[in-house]
Amino acid sequence: MREALFYQRIEDGQVACSLCGHRCQVGPGRRGRCEVRENQGGRLVSLVYGQLVARNVDPIEKKPMFHFLPGSRSYSVATVGCNFRCRHCQNHRIAQYPHTHGGAIPGTTTTPGEVVAEARRAGCASISYTYVEPTIFFEFACDCARLAKTRNIGNIFVSNGYMTAEAIRSLAPMLDGVNIDLKAFTDEFYREICGARLTPVLESIRLFHQLGVLVEVTTLIIPGLNDSEEELRAIARFLRSTSVDIPWHVTGFYPASVMLDRSPTPAATLNRARAIGIEEGLRFVYPGNVAGAGGEDTHCPACGLTLIRRQGFSCQVTGMEGSCCSGCGASIFGVWEESALSTV
Repeated sequence: MREALFYQRIEDGQVACSLCGHRCQVGPGRRGRCEVRENQGGRLVSLVYGQLVARNVDPIEKKPMFHFLPGSRSYSVATVGCNFRCRHCQNHRIAQYPHTHGGAIPGTTTTPGEVVAEARRAGCASISYTYVEPTIFFEFACDCARLAKTRNIGNIFVSNGYMTAEAIRSLAPMLDGVNIDLKAFTDEFYREICGARLTPVLESIRLFHQLGVLVEVTTLIIPGLNDSEEELRAIARFLRSTSVDIPWHVTGFYPASVMLDRSPTPAATLNRARAIGIEEGLRFVYPGNVAGAGGEDTHCPACGLTLIRRQGFSCQVTGMEGSCCSGCGASIFGVWEESALSTV
């Protein structure tokens, strides 16, 4: 248990949390929407500090991060909890655990030093805060990230992007990359499917990019909900307006959690989404999670040379010299060498 960051005491013993876009007002003895931050006598505390329920060594491509040290491994950690209620969450058993188990907080007590040491022993180039929404264990993630920087280990958030600007500005100096789920482009989808709003996610994408954090974006395409050409073009145009270099991962849906009434996404839908992204001016669009979709290789946007070949989570760098195309010398968006990791 640790005192939370980003809150203020207000009237009647309540506290106002300013960590995420919900900006919960939490009464005495109550918890915020994430179910892991609790008002204890006018003091907001994180109930999940160091309480890990998952730790794995993953290929960085699994995040997915295609423009961050390709072929490297990332030490991935998570607690329970989430500030969304996505009806199709593939990790709902841990993300919604406090919500479905009477507020229980399981986990193995772990220190930031142990996380960083385990990452180093495993030969990982980065630590990923992932599987659930990492914003909800922000205090622990920041302590890990700060220590990781002193060991030249990168830090990655795999996030729904629902942080406040205050939290983003605090986190950004320690963060090397973030993959943000842009789940759809309508408030209706966010309200009905996720229990949230669209605008804070868009603001987060822009702000992370402005602050110099490597941003990649993922959209899980769900048949009949967010797969119209109009909506896919709207997402692509928003990303292009932020930066034509932001990689966009268009990935396939499989029935999960309580959303069992939809069919898996056809490969043709992902290929069409990729074509739309390219038509709208994005340089890097990657279908994923569906056999037969193809299109996961990285090509130089200037000369077309294949820079990185991918199959599943494996990759082979074939056309890069440092951070540039070996064919024409064009600079390629991304973090390609450990020497480019941020410092604090």
